[in-house]
Amino acid sequence: MPQYRISEVADLLAVSDDTVRRWIDAGALAASTDGSGRLVVDGAEAARRAVELADAAGDPSSVARSARNRFVGLVTRVQRDGVMAQVDIQAGPHRVVSLVSAEAVDELGLEPGSLAVAVVKATSVIVETPQGAR
Repeated sequence: MPQYRISEVADLLAVSDDTVRRWIDAGALAASTDGSGRLVVDGAEAARRAVELADAAGDPSSVARSARNRFVGLVTRVQRDGVMAQVDIQAGPHRVVSLVSAEAVDELGLEPGSLAVAVVKATSVIVETPQGAR
């Protein structure tokens, strides 16, 4: 099982090193020491915490949906070009970009700062790992 240093966990979860240390001190994140005596977090433990953080964001929608990939975030940019518009949403550490009609942007009242949920329904997802990571 991979282990990650405090700074790596902080980067992966988009929080500060101090926040990770506070979680460890509070028992919200389990850690151990590696062979060099450095504090490390097991990969599965970091993944568990990532899921907890994603659930904590809360989906403001009250409608049940079949799509499971829902990213709650803030609209950061709306760029119009005729009948279409590009909407950028920052959902935690994830930037989601959607191309929608300009009419939909108007109907939804989308503008920078608006709360939005990006719903992703795809038949293909490509998964990559960094070279040398195992």
